[in-house]
Amino acid sequence: MDLKTKYMGMTLKSPLVVSASPLSRTLDGIKKIEDAGASALVMYSIFEEQIKFEQKELFYHTTQGTEAFAESLSYFPDTSEYNLGPDEYLEHIRKAKESVKIPVIASINGSTVGGWTDFAKQMQTAGADAIELNIYNIPTELDKTGAEIEDEYVEILKSVKAAVSVPVALKLSPFFSNMANMAKRFDAAGADALVLFNRFYQPDINLEELEVEPHIILSNPTDLRLPMRWIAILKGRIFSDLAATSGIHYGEDVIKIMLVGANVTMLCSTLLRYGVDYIKDIEEEMVEWMTEHEYESIMQMQGSMSQLNIPDPSSYERAQYMKALNNYVLNY
Repeated sequence: MDLKTKYMGMTLKSPLVVSASPLSRTLDGIKKIEDAGASALVMYSIFEEQIKFEQKELFYHTTQGTEAFAESLSYFPDTSEYNLGPDEYLEHIRKAKESVKIPVIASINGSTVGGWTDFAKQMQTAGADAIELNIYNIPTELDKTGAEIEDEYVEILKSVKAAVSVPVALKLSPFFSNMANMAKRFDAAGADALVLFNRFYQPDINLEELEVEPHIILSNPTDLRLPMRWIAILKGRIFSDLAATSGIHYGEDVIKIMLVGANVTMLCSTLLRYGVDYIKDIEEEMVEWMTEHEYESIMQMQGSMSQLNIPDPSSYERAQYMKALNNYVLNY
């Protein structure tokens, strides 16, 4: 069975890519990812705050006036929580490239235009095969328009593309007023791939301590439907490759995403639950389904059920919403 696929100019042995996660924080973890059968890996993200701290951009703000207002320090990032800083991250890329043969994709997680391009160049120099821009922006300014935020995304992409020669993927949230138009803009700005979609982890309230605290909920298979729908809509309409992330837990999930037109699937939550060796089980499930349904390759099925290739294209739009509601049967 031929499971090969193409992603950002790279030929991968399968669409099973490990997304940014704690699994890649150690060399041993990276080696296990390759041994388990992953075709590529996205390194855990380096955060914009870490880069700025390294460049002393936070130093002034975290020291000025602290002799009078010591409590103000609690409002700034606690860098002791970060396992590896920028220099260590670059060295980690170098060692990863020496240790494994699969492509290593570096990841930057940030929210502003500054601080991206220089570090992206250093990632390329360290040996990264590609770079994934994970833009995690929670706009809270009352006077900032959606158009301004969208322009910032495009500016970040353009600045990084101008700085490096390796492929650049953009990991996005679904919260745009017109996702189709933004995909077109990112495509025009040179995105080699769009990764759909980022999951925003929402904070919770600790009622005992009366503190805001982080709270991570791993994805479940129903989360697959959002990226599946948009990949189906975008396939054949833009040149950027398409990667699905969030909700991919089983072999059948990968098959669905391939049918609508994705180049690769990103695995995270399912591996955190079951371990990286679960990649082998997912691949076996894929091969079993493909054999049963007489598919000879992944490329044969890619996009066959995209919006452009099904008899009723409206199934991915509003008509499906109305049909789902009208067909719902009450149980009482």
